Amino acid sequence: MNRRHFLTRAAGALAGAAAAASLHAAPATPAPIAKVVKTDAEWRKLLTRQQYHILREEGTEPPFTSPLNDEKRKGIYACVGCDLPLFDSRTKFDSGTGWPSFYDFLPAALGTKTDFKMIYPRKEYHCARCGGHHGHVFDDGPKPTGLRYCNNGVALKFIPA
Repeated sequence: MNRRHFLTRAAGALAGAAAAASLHAAPATPAPIAKVVKTDAEWRKLLTRQQYHILREEGTEPPFTSPLNDEKRKGIYACVGCDLPLFDSRTKFDSGTGWPSFYDFLPAALGTKTDFKMIYPRKEYHCARCGGHHGHVFDDGPKPTGLRYCNNGVALKFIPA
């Protein structure tokens, strides 16, 4: 093998390796979301009493009370406190729990923490922009994630596609 063939093959191998690596590269990190900060009085003025209780006091609405349980149209579910899109309707499913449920969320839309309100640890999730409580995530959802984001309907607003 002469030097030209060696260099050509080496360059081809490197280009192929680089292309293969780019196929398996981690997705780009979403841009940070600007936080919404309001006083308690501003939140109370903006939200209904029930929305305030859920978003700001980490409350829970009664099951089977949200009209969003029956929403079947294509669209986006956004935080009612700050309008940040949280879920795509393609990830919504009927969990039978009485709360709107999703198996995945939009990139960088949610933050999580562990809460112990029921004595045992649960993963609570909240809006990444305003910090409003939305619900809890459980590991009994459908494929592909196996997760169930169980959301308080009153904390969401539906935006049809």
